[in-house]
Amino acid sequence: MARFRTLDDVDVAGKTVLVRVDLNVPMKDGRITDDLRISRILPTLHELSRKDAKVVVLSHFGRPDGKVVPEMSLKPVAAALATALGSAVGFAEDCVGDTAKAAIEKLRKGGIVLLENTRFHAAEEKNDSAFAKMMADLGDLYVNDAFSCAHRAHVSTEALAHLLPACAGRNMEVELKHLEAALEAPEHPVAAVIGGAKVSTKLELLGNLLGKVDKLIIGGGMANTFLFAQGREIGKSLCEKNLADTARDILRDAVVRGCSVVLPDDVVVAREFRAGAPSKVVSAERVPADQMILDIGPVAASRLGTVLADCKTLVWNGPLGAFETAPFDAGTVMVARTAAALTASGRLLSVAGGGDTVAALRHAGVAEEFSYVSTAGGAFLEWLEGKELPGVAALKTA
Repeated sequence: MARFRTLDDVDVAGKTVLVRVDLNVPMKDGRITDDLRISRILPTLHELSRKDAKVVVLSHFGRPDGKVVPEMSLKPVAAALATALGSAVGFAEDCVGDTAKAAIEKLRKGGIVLLENTRFHAAEEKNDSAFAKMMADLGDLYVNDAFSCAHRAHVSTEALAHLLPACAGRNMEVELKHLEAALEAPEHPVAAVIGGAKVSTKLELLGNLLGKVDKLIIGGGMANTFLFAQGREIGKSLCEKNLADTARDILRDAVVRGCSVVLPDDVVVAREFRAGAPSKVVSAERVPADQMILDIGPVAASRLGTVLADCKTLVWNGPLGAFETAPFDAGTVMVARTAAALTASGRLLSVAGGGDTVAALRHAGVAEEFSYVSTAGGAFLEWLEGKELPGVAALKTA
């Protein structure tokens, strides 16, 4: 990975610093239901404030499509951010122009202000140069602390880095270092757990991983397509039968590249998908015609534990079963806890990411026990696919 500047490389004292973060947090009835993204940016904001910078926080919230949508205002988030910081946070009703400038001018050294949703302006997502100049005029320095938005070439995530001295915030720095350790310069053997519903959404990911990992563990609905491609009966299971040839190509490519693909030996099946539905464990070779696969079985989960015990690095994206609904969470929980235990013992570097993945690890009670859990969804997936992220590329020094 090319070097990128961090807060260690810039003098922020007395400077007005524009900080791009991700405050697109889940809310219900006006209350934040998950504050992980807020907690992740606190080190950067505290450090800038402590070093007497004027801290100007930029973020999007939802998808207002370039219009002012009151329900997507960041104002309620400002109060939550202030509570988390333990200090006052101002709020400006716009992210550019006189309103933003006035709010910034009121800041004392060390003060923090949150500007309104950047996506209330259509020019933000168009990466418009004139809008970028207006935003850049608000500050002296730019800090990107939003890896989860780094796959978007927007004004606040990419263009600002070309108009102002730029660096990565602490959250971005930690994320990039863990990602580099997990796939760009990993300690082998490397395992990847890839789950989720559809192969079609992760073809690029699978193609990239085949050349980088030693063990490719496929679970969730994706595994059904591979089982079908091998000629196994999968009953009424979710399956992309039109991708059977593609799945066979991936399996053949894996052999050529020396990557071992691990599919479930046994599975949990049920006639219907609902909480508490009667279920049973069967061989992956013998799924009844009137039932569907909803989880990996105990033999498969145990085998995956053995596979991980022989590895030094793990990348995880996607659950192994329908973890949201008991009893189809058992496989994901068992493997997640095994990975967490190996991490705790110092035998495994574990990096996980993606919305469903974070939820699954939290459900298993081990999200805090992995080496690093990314809050990024699309950005994490694109990184796994081997793509260069605009927001990261803009920070590189070489």
